[in-house]
Amino acid sequence: MEQMEPTVFQAVILEVRSRQLLVCNCSTRQTILVHTDQACCFSQGEQVLIQYSGAMTMSLPPQISAISITRNICC
Repeated sequence: MEQMEPTVFQAVILEVRSRQLLVCNCSTRQTILVHTDQACCFSQGEQVLIQYSGAMTMSLPPQISAISITRNICC
C-alpha cells in the first residue's frame, strides 16, 4: 500500500460540532467535514491550518481526519 504525504490547507470554520468541524478550504472553496477530538477548542469564523494524511472520502461533503489543527494568525 502506498503511503500518502501529509497535506496542509488553510480553512475557515463554518460550524463546530461534537468532534467535528465543518470548514471551507480557502484556496478551493470546497466544504470539508474534519474529524478531530479538538473541535471544542475552536469557534465558527476562525481561520485555521489543517494537517491531514491526504486521504479524503468521496462523500458529500468530503471527510478527513485531522492530524493537527492550528489557528492561523494573520499579520
